[in-house]
Formats: sequence, C-alpha cells, structure tokens
Amino acid sequence: AMASRVSSKGKGKAGRGPEDGSTARCVKEWSTWTMKKAKVIAHYGFIPLIIVIGMNSEPKPHLSQLLSPV
Repeated sequence: AMASRVSSKGKGKAGRGPEDGSTARCVKEWSTWTMKKAKVIAHYGFIPLIIVIGMNSEPKPHLSQLLSPV
C-alpha cells in the first residue's frame, strides 16, 4: 500500500506540473485517519472522562461512590 502511494505521488510530480490531486488525496487520507482515531478515543475515553470530571467536582466523592448505582 505504501509503495503504491509513493509511486503515484512521484508520477504526479514528474507528469503534469501542479500536484493538486495528490495533495487533496493526502489531506483526505489524513482527515479520514484522524476521524477514525478520534472515534476510537471518544469511544474508549468517554466514561473515564466522566469519572475524572465527577471526582474533581466540588463534593469530592470517592471512586466507589461514583461507580455505585445508588
């Protein structure tokens, strides 16, 4: 996969002047990769974030108090 990307970028530079297509494709790949990583971080980080916010709130509960259903 990496070899094909590198060769296609090389063709774009040598071939027809400005490399608008490859730059746009690179940005699109980067944004797709970033969004996938952000989804994973949001998925696994949401509940720990809520727990940390809860533990830093003013009445300062213990972890067992935060996790208990009552």
